[in-house]
Amino acid sequence: MEYDVLIIGGGLNGPAQALALARGGLRCAVIDAMPVETRSADQFDGRSYALSAGTVRMLGRLGAWPADHATPIRQIKVTDGRAGEGPAPFMLHFNAAEGDDGPMGQMIEDRYLRRALLSALAAQPRIDHIAPAKVIAQAVTTSGARVTLHDGRVLHGKLLIGADGKSSGTASRAGIDRSPRPYGQMAVTCAIAHTLPHHGIAHQFFMPGGPLAILPLPDNRSSIVWSEDETRARALMAMDDAGFLAALRPAFGSFLGEITLATPRSAFPLSLSLAERFVAPRVALVGDAAHGLHPVAGQGLNAGLRDVAALTDVITAARQRGEDIGAIDVLARYQTWRRPEILALALVTDGTTKLFSNDNSMLRAARDIGLGAINALPPLRRAMMREAAGISPSLNGLPTLMG
Repeated sequence: MEYDVLIIGGGLNGPAQALALARGGLRCAVIDAMPVETRSADQFDGRSYALSAGTVRMLGRLGAWPADHATPIRQIKVTDGRAGEGPAPFMLHFNAAEGDDGPMGQMIEDRYLRRALLSALAAQPRIDHIAPAKVIAQAVTTSGARVTLHDGRVLHGKLLIGADGKSSGTASRAGIDRSPRPYGQMAVTCAIAHTLPHHGIAHQFFMPGGPLAILPLPDNRSSIVWSEDETRARALMAMDDAGFLAALRPAFGSFLGEITLATPRSAFPLSLSLAERFVAPRVALVGDAAHGLHPVAGQGLNAGLRDVAALTDVITAARQRGEDIGAIDVLARYQTWRRPEILALALVTDGTTKLFSNDNSMLRAARDIGLGAINALPPLRRAMMREAAGISPSLNGLPTLMG
């Protein structure tokens, strides 16, 4: 079974990578450990994503943007305070109406995005979606890469891309290490129904235990990502629904009226985790396989899809020049492009988490004044708004799919 590119991981980044490369004429295999029926399940489990305008643009070009199910993010309000006391008087307020670029992003439920990607995969003749299938071995030579599946099938390609998450088997088999640094926090996620409209406003409320993100969904619903220290988060997960809502209300506030749970809750531990390298001979890593960030800035999936877009540019350009797309000097261009940007993003998210996840009175005063100062400088505020929207070139330029 011969391909140009083998992609391990069928979540979100893997299918997007295959679609992007197939647009350039490359034949790809997506090796997915999960059955297609599971991936395409219609039940809403609370998982949602805040996607930047640049990411939405990319997914539209790949034919995988479920626009009918998306909610525009028209404003973002960043505040600081304690649960039950309300926010501090100073805030950072981004309003898309100040610019000409439209909404800063869109909220989309996981189920709709997965199904859109699966439909696009099925419609692309240059892609084989092999599922369910588990990779049990991989090897590289000077001329290509091969993987062996659990059923004995062997697939060959010029390049192997790992899009298989934080515990990436692709990275491990390639000898790429990573050292997670736990934050001692967990993120509790679910969707909330409320009686008042959200008007497309996303909120980030920083509290001593961690931030609470309230993100707009269709039909008077919002997605929440509540980061708390591990002991408190486990206690929140152990509560019944009524107890959880009683704990949430002081932090959530009353600005959206009465609230009820719209989905089950889930929780996951938070850590900073960077692969020591993003590439190895004939191997490249994208998304969580390369980096895991704190969700404080909502950039996890956005950063992963920016990896996909950048790697696509590198591989497409190399192919047009007649180069070997799996050669280490070609892949090094991708690492040179993306790793500094990810390191910068990791520093920002890590620093923000440390600055705001505490109850130090001096730090509280300094950060509140800082938020107010940024908000009072329109040019700086608008520049930050474009960065949040994913339409700023950043350190090494904007990938073609997002431009």
